[in-house]
Amino acid sequence: MADLSGRDLAWLERRRAELLALMSQVGDFRRGALNAVWRKCGKPNCACAQPGHRGHGPQYNLTRRIGGKTVTVHFKPGPELEKARREVAEHQRFAALVEEVSAVSEAICAARPVTGTAPLPAEGQRGGSRRTSRRSPPPR
Repeated sequence: MADLSGRDLAWLERRRAELLALMSQVGDFRRGALNAVWRKCGKPNCACAQPGHRGHGPQYNLTRRIGGKTVTVHFKPGPELEKARREVAEHQRFAALVEEVSAVSEAICAARPVTGTAPLPAEGQRGGSRRTSRRSPPPR
């Protein structure tokens, strides 16, 4: 990610607009990680039972977290796997754009001058529109 210090507000706003335009071009995507795994079948006479054998595979697993649980989808080599690879790569592109938009937006917030808006209440103080409590009688 580029260093945003020293950039003027106009440049930052143009960059944010460029990034948002790029985000609108993002295609279908899937969250998760795609991994190749080899497994041993457990049959004692199989070649995979021999010492040093990797096992059967590769089998491709797409894993992701949904609702606090890990969900795995299995893929065999072929068109479905290639589609999943493109979709995972597109999600990585989308996530990188989100990170950069966030950084640029934070820089915009820091660079934008303060306008004539009312200040926020100090820590521990309560805001409100009434000068007195509705529960207490008005001052005399």
